[in-house]
Amino acid sequence: MERSPSSSQVLRIRQNQGAIAPIRPHSPEIPETHALKFLENSVPCFPEFDYTTILRFMNKIIYSLLVFIPISIASTYLGWGSAVTFITAGLGIVPLAALMGLATEEVAVVVGPNLGGLLNATFGNATELIIALVALKGGLIEVVKATITGSIISNLLLVLGFSMLLGGLRFKEQEFQPTAARMNASTMNLAVIALLVPTAVEYTSSGIGELTLQKLSVAVAIILILVYCLTLLFSMKTHTYLYDVGMADLEGDDMNDDESGEGHTKHEKPNVVLWMGVLLLVTLLVAVESEFLVDSLEEATSSLGLSALFTGVILLPIIGNAAEHATAVTVAMKDKMDLSVSVSVGSSLQIAMFVAPVLVIVGWFIGQPMDLDFNPFELVAVMVAVWVANSVSSDGKSNWLEGILLLATYMVLGFAFFFHPVVAGLGG
Repeated sequence: MERSPSSSQVLRIRQNQGAIAPIRPHSPEIPETHALKFLENSVPCFPEFDYTTILRFMNKIIYSLLVFIPISIASTYLGWGSAVTFITAGLGIVPLAALMGLATEEVAVVVGPNLGGLLNATFGNATELIIALVALKGGLIEVVKATITGSIISNLLLVLGFSMLLGGLRFKEQEFQPTAARMNASTMNLAVIALLVPTAVEYTSSGIGELTLQKLSVAVAIILILVYCLTLLFSMKTHTYLYDVGMADLEGDDMNDDESGEGHTKHEKPNVVLWMGVLLLVTLLVAVESEFLVDSLEEATSSLGLSALFTGVILLPIIGNAAEHATAVTVAMKDKMDLSVSVSVGSSLQIAMFVAPVLVIVGWFIGQPMDLDFNPFELVAVMVAVWVANSVSSDGKSNWLEGILLLATYMVLGFAFFFHPVVAGLGG
């Protein structure tokens, strides 16, 4: 069924044919001047690029990395060296994260929107959480902290930047929900305050004990988890209309695919037992690969000439977020910036409001001194990332130049972490 776009939406491009959807300039929903503006914004900046081929190529590259899983196992047990194990285990985690996301989505379709949304929220950053838990168990506290801040930075700058850049190269201007973006920005500001306060207490109080700092961190962690649960209630129950625009567009695309004969005439219900089995298997494999990655981390980074700070802030988040990178960029190139922003900013919120607090509480129970006292430079980087991302996304519109600005900021911070001197406790 063909739908007329509302005056608050960019004129959508048909995904399959690349043709502009019919508009009625004299319709009361779309004034003629607005229709012409939508038409101008929706014309591809570089129409000669075959974006469908690019997306398929990205998926092929991601899943081809599965070959590194047996290689990492062989390297671990045959003693091929820590560097080989570290690199192959990291590459092997990338497609596993993609499969975990796919399995979660398929199960979510069966269990319904509310439970499905909770499932997606829980497993959204499962890869990063597993890697961090393995590192926490191994006593690599500073690496765990660096991974937390690095995941926030990479999602806000790298993922969102690539999405705006590649989406903006195809569409001159893209729109998304500004109200939801501002709400996410406010929640992200709370997360920054929560990460900043324990560090400020430690630096402004002489002789504060590690146990006291950990108790403060546990208290802050509990507050963050409670607020995170309330944000889930807000987005999935009381104010769903602010967040369901992207999902409605995806359903519309499925209908268009069916009408054009390229989709199935009837969507079959996913086999929940099969996909639950896939989810369980992939989770176990991610845990195994994370063990290999963490066990070889210190020796590998030393032999490669990388500091553990750079590895934790830059390399590990890219490995754990690779699947989300692909998802956000893919939907942005389909003119679904609502979904793209939701993936990138939502993932950062999940890391700050759920993953970090969970790691603090787990560290308390297993006897590891995990707290929210971060390296000051890491906090500066997080504050910069949040400020820049909020500034770019506050108007509900994006273009390729804004993507460049986010990526440039990420590169500046990346070089800063690369040349940052080794800090005590972070290793060489």
